[in-house]
Amino acid sequence: MTEIVPFAAEPTRIGGLVKLTMKQVTDERGTVREFYRASAFADAGLPSLGPWVQMNVTGTARGAVRGLHGEAMTKLVAVASGAALGVYLDARRDSPTFGTVVTVPLEPGVQVLVPAGVCNGFQSTADTQYVYAFSEEWVPGMAGVAVTPLDPDLAIAWPLPLDPDDRSQISAKDAGAPRLTEL
Repeated sequence: MTEIVPFAAEPTRIGGLVKLTMKQVTDERGTVREFYRASAFADAGLPSLGPWVQMNVTGTARGAVRGLHGEAMTKLVAVASGAALGVYLDARRDSPTFGTVVTVPLEPGVQVLVPAGVCNGFQSTADTQYVYAFSEEWVPGMAGVAVTPLDPDLAIAWPLPLDPDDRSQISAKDAGAPRLTEL
């Protein structure tokens, strides 16, 4: 028996940040899941994102946190395997939703379209393969901001305990990034 999950786009409380359910077809052999289809985005009123100029896959152990990074590029993020809590912070000073935090539980088939200037981070709740597609190539020193995911003012409810001194859970760079009020 074949099961089809249709593409769906759901706006969030952050302008331009969209939670996506990707089209999936499952049968006795497994699941085929779209990562990106320009026509589905167009039909949902979303911008065309191609061509992507860089794609990364990050293997991240259960409990580890990456981010919060808000470069001057659009990102499409997803979990290829495993699970994570995606955390998004609007760090665009001119945005009416500046300072807003949105969380999205990520599993295969759930993706997030992250506009330029919105910080992206996540905590793996299982060993995870996390996929990033970028509209620009990442280069050291590129425009953007980073905010520590440990900022108490953001009140992020990380699903697993986090030791800020354990480098297997959070990098020194992410732990030492400024708080939102310091930007």
